[in-house]
Amino acid sequence: MTQTPTNPTTTPQGSDGAARDIANDVVARVLARAGTARAEGGTVHAVHDGEQLELDERTALRRVVGLSTELQDVTEVEYRQLRLEKVVLVGMWSSSRDPREDGAPASAQEAEISLRELAALAETAGSQVLDGIVQRRAKPDPGTYLGSGKAAELAGVVSASGADTVVVDGELAPSQRRALEDIVKVKVIDRTALILDIFAQHAKSREGKAQVELAQLEYLLPRLRGWGDSMSRQAGGQVGGAGAGMGSRGPGETKIELDRRRIRNRMAKLRREIDAMAPGRETKRSSRKRHAIPSVAIAGYTNAGKSSLLNAITGAGVLVENALFATLDPTVRRTRTEDGRVYTLADTVGFVRALPHQLVEAFRSTLEEVGDADLLLHVVDASHPDPEGQIAAVRHVLADIPGVEDVPEVVVLNKADLADDETIARIRGRERRTIVVSAHTGEGIDRLRELIAAELPRPDVTIDIVVPYTRGDLVHRVHTEGEIDHEEHTPDGTRLQGRVAQALAAELTGAAAGA
Repeated sequence: MTQTPTNPTTTPQGSDGAARDIANDVVARVLARAGTARAEGGTVHAVHDGEQLELDERTALRRVVGLSTELQDVTEVEYRQLRLEKVVLVGMWSSSRDPREDGAPASAQEAEISLRELAALAETAGSQVLDGIVQRRAKPDPGTYLGSGKAAELAGVVSASGADTVVVDGELAPSQRRALEDIVKVKVIDRTALILDIFAQHAKSREGKAQVELAQLEYLLPRLRGWGDSMSRQAGGQVGGAGAGMGSRGPGETKIELDRRRIRNRMAKLRREIDAMAPGRETKRSSRKRHAIPSVAIAGYTNAGKSSLLNAITGAGVLVENALFATLDPTVRRTRTEDGRVYTLADTVGFVRALPHQLVEAFRSTLEEVGDADLLLHVVDASHPDPEGQIAAVRHVLADIPGVEDVPEVVVLNKADLADDETIARIRGRERRTIVVSAHTGEGIDRLRELIAAELPRPDVTIDIVVPYTRGDLVHRVHTEGEIDHEEHTPDGTRLQGRVAQALAAELTGAAAGA
């Protein structure tokens, strides 16, 4: 791995040497992969994670380093894997900018954390990070994002390292991406395109695939680029010859306009499909509400350990992977409190700093699980270099979901076995309600279960009623949804004393009256 070449013409005046040294140090630490957004090493599973068959399926075509695209043996056809893309990272920071305005880093430390996360995103997408450039600049250049000098330096780094892709830690305007590609002579993508690519790889359900495709098309639409004949007019009307003379006159439609129209039509179809899927999900939610089943939603930053926490509490065995955005499709599992009350636990898609707004809009329907919950478990990776930044990024997205402001929130500091005590104490001092756990080792899981049981709504209608034996379904519901103090079998039916929800109490009263 190489370090960033220096170029005194590309840094702010008066601080050339210091800025170059800071940039080189940042890139060196990023390439060393120390303290990244993704934990070091492979995925380590606990007993409660189960067999992880879905993970085996996902890794069947894992990208590998140094694999030739030419088949050397016929048996390679069956077990062929994909060659890793080789990428160079580009970051930018400025102490003169307010990070709240555009999510841009405001210090070298923030730039390093953001670039580490970008490196983890690139590796999750199936690439190998070779090198990087970090620039201190007051604001992005409107032409090439980096400026002509730094863009030329980047072209040299790309050529020397043999990279085939440049990933920019920010969102590029279509003109900036085109100008940068013309200089570096390789593919250039931004942070948004990288996240969309990961989502496209990991989407599994029909709804998840439709949501990701919609987000990709919304991103692609203003970024279509035409070359040569693709920009020329198509003949309008009835062509009476070789594209000339009568019948060929009229505005026609350029190839790029045709592509845009097809994309808009496809987006409209996807929106209709997603809307058509909503009633099924709403039916499930309304069924839980009708039966007064409390719900708990798990939300948090990507790779914070949400799926591991779900497995630790319920033993669900859902996919757990040491990768960013491993979980896209929401998972809902039913479990019980220690005193026998049933509730549901929902695992949602993870968030990230500067999450593309296209994805937030596309996944809004599945994020509604959070707004309808009775309790929100906000999972935070306590071993991350910037846990406070994670919390702020998650709350920024959650603020746009209706009803979330009314849901009680508990900050769950996960990965306590890897975090230092000072970080945990600092977060607990800032947050109103916290609990420290480790989904991997099981530390604090019992206390978390007790906290959930205490926070969930309890049945509030006292009953002392005899239910006829023909309505055993209602007796079963009292066992699962209510609290029973005394149960007795009488000649007329089952006598129940306890507490249930108001809707169930009305059904019990009606059944007793009709006996």
